[in-house]
Amino acid sequence: MISVHAEPRQGLVHGSSSLGTDSHSDPREKTGLGLDGGEVDGADSASSSDSEELEYPDGGRGWLIVFGAVSIGFATFGFVNAWGVFQSYYTTHLLKDSSPSNIAWIGSIQYSLVFGPGFIGGRLLDIGHFRIPMLTGSLILVVAIALVAECTEYWHFLLCQGIGVGLGAGICFGPAAPIVGHWFLKRRGLAFGITAAGSSLGGSVYPIIARQLINAVGFQWTMRILALISFTALAAANLTLRPRLPPKNLPGGFLNFKVFKSAVFSIYCSSLFISFLGIYTVLTYIDVGAVQAGISPDFSFYLISIANMSSAPGRILTGVVADRVGPVNVIVPMSCMAAIMTFAWPYAVSKGSLIAVAILYGFASSAFVSAFSMPIYKMGEMGDIGRRLGTTMIFTAVGGLCGPPISGAIKGPSGDLKFMSYYAGSAILVGVALMLTTKRLVLGTVWGKF
Repeated sequence: MISVHAEPRQGLVHGSSSLGTDSHSDPREKTGLGLDGGEVDGADSASSSDSEELEYPDGGRGWLIVFGAVSIGFATFGFVNAWGVFQSYYTTHLLKDSSPSNIAWIGSIQYSLVFGPGFIGGRLLDIGHFRIPMLTGSLILVVAIALVAECTEYWHFLLCQGIGVGLGAGICFGPAAPIVGHWFLKRRGLAFGITAAGSSLGGSVYPIIARQLINAVGFQWTMRILALISFTALAAANLTLRPRLPPKNLPGGFLNFKVFKSAVFSIYCSSLFISFLGIYTVLTYIDVGAVQAGISPDFSFYLISIANMSSAPGRILTGVVADRVGPVNVIVPMSCMAAIMTFAWPYAVSKGSLIAVAILYGFASSAFVSAFSMPIYKMGEMGDIGRRLGTTMIFTAVGGLCGPPISGAIKGPSGDLKFMSYYAGSAILVGVALMLTTKRLVLGTVWGKF
């Protein structure tokens, strides 16, 4: 058993296990302070925790919930992760009078809003409201994708594809991870890995379909068909997803600022923000960079699908290993590998080298994207997990919003990718360092399961 050396004021108590301990720890070790600063009675916490742990299905109907969450990931992050294709197409066709940095703002707003509304959707889930927000978000997303077909000017795309798609996706995505957590405990990492693979599948399928259909039926009908695909996936999610744990209205409102009294939680949120400043740069610009290097546009768009497809096994593997060694112990080495590939990316100028970068980067970056939310489950009660995850998503939203445009501005008129890669790779490494700091605060060492 790994002991916890954190100060009591940090409030490292979870509904089923305290930070740094396994699920079979002595219940007496669960006494402490919650992240909201309120006291937790040891006996009550222990009995409630033991009862809750025994009730986790860790399978059965839970796999149907995972299927619904996969469908959410496919339709939301899957579509958003295809942005590189649209960035390239808009740069050379529909918005060729706009700078790449300005166009990148459309994709950045999408990325940020997938996370941004999470604090609303997560809190609504905690207090028992799920169906109506999920249905509302699904309708917004489908309608927004369909409306992109009618866009002709920059502000049209910014409104429909940036704000509309991002907002609809965010409302749907926010409650998905907490709901999966309702159904799994010991196999939570595996369930999260499979769930995250849904966005990889969507990020592989959407770019190929978009590119092929644009050439075959034109841009307008392409967007209408993509809207129909998204409608089908979201319908499956609405029919299968449902919360398991009863509503729990803990004090603090939609945003409980008292959680930032915990140094662990605050530093962890900072690590997410800084990492997201760099994590999406390669996925956003690998297509554009390939064309700039002389690769045919008919081939370069496949790099986005290759990167997303290679992330699928990485996400599942991350989940399996995270259950055994802890999510941070998987995220850190994999993210270091992603940073190395980011630094190497500008020097890949042939088809073979670009394919290698896409595969390795997709695989390495998958750990961070699929597992960054897992440590949050051990930073408070399960009845507050939606709000807690939603709070962290604000940080990922701001990082995702600012990262690609900053990279585009660094790239500038010269088109040199090297300084862009130095910035993005360094951001990932700083995020990793902060994550290790979080682990050090929890365990008193950088070694051990966390």
